[in-house]
Amino acid sequence: MNGIWAIVPIKETADAKQRLAAALPPALRRELALAMAEDVLAALADTRGLAGIAVVTLDPGAAALAGRYGARVVADGARDGHTGAVTAAARRLAGEGAAGILTVPGDIPLVTADEIATLLAAHRPAPSFTIAPSHDERGSNAIAMSPPGAVPLRFGDDSYFPHLAAAEACGITPTVLRLPGIAFDIDNPADLAHFARLGSRTRAGALMRSREGVG
Repeated sequence: MNGIWAIVPIKETADAKQRLAAALPPALRRELALAMAEDVLAALADTRGLAGIAVVTLDPGAAALAGRYGARVVADGARDGHTGAVTAAARRLAGEGAAGILTVPGDIPLVTADEIATLLAAHRPAPSFTIAPSHDERGSNAIAMSPPGAVPLRFGDDSYFPHLAAAEACGITPTVLRLPGIAFDIDNPADLAHFARLGSRTRAGALMRSREGVG
């Protein structure tokens, strides 16, 4: 278990991405959530240096994806929001001897293995905390920390600066990286429209091109 484990919380996709309801019907929101999650898992699976991947979910589709990419499925905290899911998984992994964690959300389809490797390379020896913010510098789109419970986490729309302060309060100088693929999450119709204009070769991008005009 030594090494850094990736943690990816994935909500139950039947109610996925409610903030996109004005732009997409429920079935397409579910498909998009799973396509984005697969883009994230594929990038993690292609990244050297990770000890493993843990997907925190109760969703059958997400669990099937996890199995396809060799990820472990963890149910602890899956219905406790993003913070609860990551905290529960980190606690379990710490108890099993993991040296650290890297947590990313399931809605950053532009993430690449190279970006994840860059973040891991910048992560300092324990105790350490490395963060990559969202494009608006409000959210915390990737966090690596060693040991797994080095800094208390609380995710949300304005978590980035509070996470920096929390690391400092724990006596850790945070390492900050701005990585464009990790920074771009799809939360609202404006994000979705921007993503569509990019014409990316991601699974999520291919899905949206195949469903043009659906809404």
